[in-house]
Amino acid sequence: LEGMAAEGCPYRGVVFAGIMVCDGAPKLLEVNVRFGDPECQVLMSRLQSPLAPVLQAACRGELQGQTLQWSEDAALVVVLAAKGYPGSYRTGTPIRGLEGVGEGVKVFHAGTATDEEGRLVAAGGRVLGVAAMGPTVAEAQRRAYEG
Repeated sequence: LEGMAAEGCPYRGVVFAGIMVCDGAPKLLEVNVRFGDPECQVLMSRLQSPLAPVLQAACRGELQGQTLQWSEDAALVVVLAAKGYPGSYRTGTPIRGLEGVGEGVKVFHAGTATDEEGRLVAAGGRVLGVAAMGPTVAEAQRRAYEG
């Protein structure tokens, strides 16, 4: 980011740092600037504030004074991946059971498509992300798996 600013092109946006703690020390795994990953899906599930005004303020370089409100509930995402992912995986597998998703549950489509008959099918490695919230991690997990 400092390099971009030094070249006269300052970055204005959102940066997600994927960090894992190993042996008590943080390790940077990845950096993303998009909203499609499961890590972002779980965060967006907890966000209670409108996102657009904050993103607009970021674009203008005016984030000072912006605040976000977050749910106190626990949240998690269960990723449904195609068999074989991250290697070779099969596509075209029918997806069923998404009707009537339960309270506190959101389904994010990642690798889905419709086939020639209009049925929902798997079309990628990460197929769906099922985000769920609850007062505890255990309850969020139960909701995610029960849908």
